[in-house]
Amino acid sequence: MMEDEGEIDRLPIDLLSYIFVFINSFTDLAQASSVCKKWKRGVKQSLARRETLSFAGWKMDDDSTARLVRHAYSLKDLDISRSRWGCQITDKGLYRISLAKCVGNLTSLSLWGMTGISDIGVLQLISKTNALQHLNIGGTFITDVSLFAIAERCPHLKIMHVSCSFVECSSVELPPRNRKRASSSCK
Repeated sequence: MMEDEGEIDRLPIDLLSYIFVFINSFTDLAQASSVCKKWKRGVKQSLARRETLSFAGWKMDDDSTARLVRHAYSLKDLDISRSRWGCQITDKGLYRISLAKCVGNLTSLSLWGMTGISDIGVLQLISKTNALQHLNIGGTFITDVSLFAIAERCPHLKIMHVSCSFVECSSVELPPRNRKRASSSCK
């Protein structure tokens, strides 16, 4: 090894990725990944180790969100809720997220306030979520079409939060095992 090499450069890639798991700022992760090739691999490996990703509070778009989710192989909890700064995910983004290998392992998904999505994107994503137990689709413009698909394709669903103006609550029947924990406030 070179004498002028820093101590951190001697860390094995696995240890670097373990350290990067504790960084929650996507801006900081992006900066870390641009330091050198080894750190870029470390950031990618840290994403692969994450079980939870939350984009709430971050200004994210379809491309950046799908790219990060694609690297998060162990992901179980995904929160792409719209916040004050605006996560700008559309149906195109949900489609790209649905192609990620981790989607079948998701147990919790929040799409709260995502006004850029419709039944088309939700159907695409829900068709791949085999293990989903918690779902928040409040504040979206989805209709009964998505709710029927969710009821049909998510056999493990325990909790679902719905508060949208385009849903007729009386027309959606959840399976008996899920019925008691679904919450809604439809207008």
